[in-house]
Amino acid sequence: MGIQLPRWVWVGAGSLAFVAGIVNVVGYLGFEHQAITHLTGTTSLLGAAIVERDLRAIGRLLGVVLAFIAGAVASGLIIQDSTLQLGRRYGVVLAIEALLLAAAVPLFERQLIAGALLAAAACGLQNAMASTYSGSLIRTSHVTGLVTDIGIAMGHALRGMPVARRRLALCVLVTTSFLCGGIAGALLYSRFGYSTLYFPALLTGSVGVAYAVYRQRQLWITQGR
Repeated sequence: MGIQLPRWVWVGAGSLAFVAGIVNVVGYLGFEHQAITHLTGTTSLLGAAIVERDLRAIGRLLGVVLAFIAGAVASGLIIQDSTLQLGRRYGVVLAIEALLLAAAVPLFERQLIAGALLAAAACGLQNAMASTYSGSLIRTSHVTGLVTDIGIAMGHALRGMPVARRRLALCVLVTTSFLCGGIAGALLYSRFGYSTLYFPALLTGSVGVAYAVYRQRQLWITQGR
């Protein structure tokens, strides 16, 4: 039982979660030790900074939050729908994400918070792009909700209740991919530093270009060219 997911959704979700895992670990290991792919901890730190009247921290943390939101806004403007469906302009979003990640590298190397802002915007783009499929929520930049879903499914199984197996498998896939991305990111960061971000930039850029070519070919076929 459960949702039916085509192969491209599985591959895409796993790949994007892997990318997010790399980006986030670079943020944590970098000079500001800043989470990049999600806003829960960032928002909590922002609240603490407001109470402490730490203007520098407020500006930095609020900037990351707004950058992530700006990325999501851009994704919504480009794709115009939160439901995954072949034919939408995902290639454009992935190409922009690649450019943002690549542009963040020299800024990070100069110890500028602007690097984290560009990376956060890239993750906002990605997370808004992969939103829902067949009514199932898909998030690739963080795993809190996915781990919660895994726990709920385990509780249901222990009570002998039915479990949406494909939904559970998707949660496990994305969570595992994010973890593997973190491991790969830490290993790469120890050798390449901030240049590690060129790897997810290359991956998302390549996928974006390939998807754009595929989408154009499908349009030509549909139009009978």
